[in-house]
Amino acid sequence: MALTNNDLIFNDEHPETSDSKGLSPLPLGNWKILVVDDDKEVHAITALVLKKFLFDNRRLDFFHAYNAKEARSILRKNPDIAVILLDVVMETKNAGLLLVDFIRNDLKNRFVRIILRTGQPGEAPEEQIIIKYDINDYKEKTELSSQKLVTVMLSSLRTYRDIQTIEASRRGLQRIIEASSSLFEQRSLKQLASGVLTQLVSILHIHPDALVCETSGCALADDSQGIFEMLATTGRYDDLIDAGSLEQLPEAIRADICDANDQGKCLIFDDRYVGYFPSDSGRKLFIFCEGLGWMDELNRALIEIFCSNVHIAFENIDLNNEIEASQKEMIFTLGEVAEARSQETGWHVKRVSEYARLLGEKCGLPPKQVEILRMAAPMHDVGKVAIPDAILHRPGLLNDADFQIMKSHATIGQTMLGSSNRPIMQAAAIISRQHHEKYDGTGYPDGLKGEDIDIFARITAIADVFDALASDRVYRKACPMPKVIDYFKEQRGKHFDPTLLDLFLENLAAFQKIRNRFSEAAMVPE
Repeated sequence: MALTNNDLIFNDEHPETSDSKGLSPLPLGNWKILVVDDDKEVHAITALVLKKFLFDNRRLDFFHAYNAKEARSILRKNPDIAVILLDVVMETKNAGLLLVDFIRNDLKNRFVRIILRTGQPGEAPEEQIIIKYDINDYKEKTELSSQKLVTVMLSSLRTYRDIQTIEASRRGLQRIIEASSSLFEQRSLKQLASGVLTQLVSILHIHPDALVCETSGCALADDSQGIFEMLATTGRYDDLIDAGSLEQLPEAIRADICDANDQGKCLIFDDRYVGYFPSDSGRKLFIFCEGLGWMDELNRALIEIFCSNVHIAFENIDLNNEIEASQKEMIFTLGEVAEARSQETGWHVKRVSEYARLLGEKCGLPPKQVEILRMAAPMHDVGKVAIPDAILHRPGLLNDADFQIMKSHATIGQTMLGSSNRPIMQAAAIISRQHHEKYDGTGYPDGLKGEDIDIFARITAIADVFDALASDRVYRKACPMPKVIDYFKEQRGKHFDPTLLDLFLENLAAFQKIRNRFSEAAMVPE
């Protein structure tokens, strides 16, 4: 609408506020302001009056629309517009009001501050408009002096800033919760490190130039002794993934990591972050990321919250690794005790474990199931601890009565292990009972046939018999490999699952490599 005389009374005065002092760099960009009016003079005067306006060290960037259609296009492309100065009567009497409805309901934009400016208040009564439409201020053009326009803009931007801060806090905390959930699911330190970088970049919206490394011992000392391992990298530090010592890192990064270690805390600078996470075991995790840009209090708080969760996750990984190591030692010891009573060496259970792992991988079991199989297979003969020495150590063939006692080790093992609800123990119980079942149904103790036999037991049967035939025993020497192969081929579909046996024979060289590695002659520790 065309302006009449004094419709807009703009004075030269420009009140100086505490928010407009100082001309430091504008780290977050300027505030986006949209002027929607069909009068070009309104656009020109508004931009002129607010030319030197400054709030939170940020100036104004103006966008101009001369009808509602142009405004819709601009708003779709710029969802971060902070304030709209909106005329009501343009191409139609209610064009501005329809635009408000579009902004709030179609674009779902609840943040932008909308100030209605009208030269015809009779066409849009203030009380009705404020009740019906989600606007933030209503001004008649005749009452908007230069000072009042500045005041309205100042209060609108302050409200917009505060709402955005609250929303950023909400979203940041939501990302923290989601990120923490992801981190606590990790079971290895490298997975954790990779997850930390991914989540930190997402939470802070930073450039992905970061790395995570681990040290222990004296790796940070001048003599560089101890363990150093690069766990994860991203961005321009990807070429450091193979770094084997602190000395291979750029001097600036090395200095920051040493400073964090010396001070015993995380360090936050204007442009980078150095995370420091020690564990009770003496290992230390360091996170270095740069490209943070301007860091406000919210982002600093988010980093602190996130990193406290990283520390907990790191400790949990450490504790989990210690528990798993103890469990593995106990499991192998238990298997070795059973084998020792049979006058076999502990290398037998280690070989069976590795054979089972390899065959599980080759037949396509999920990694988690492969690991359970690897841990459970060594306990296949644990029931032998209950078999009398006179039967267990008797050379040659057993009579029928003694053989029935010997066969009971399968059910005894299941009874010993089956009371646990742990996946490894449950798997070990199944293997213990079924590893003497045969594919054609002639095995014991239940005469199971085909795929009624658990796949863990079918795999362990191949692993156990292969090691028994290919290794020296107290009562005989190892069978020549050609005879071992002939036996397996003859028992295809009888004793052994034909599909699994074919995979075994196709990868025989890999199984022989395991046998050579875990042999009494090699004495190679696991």
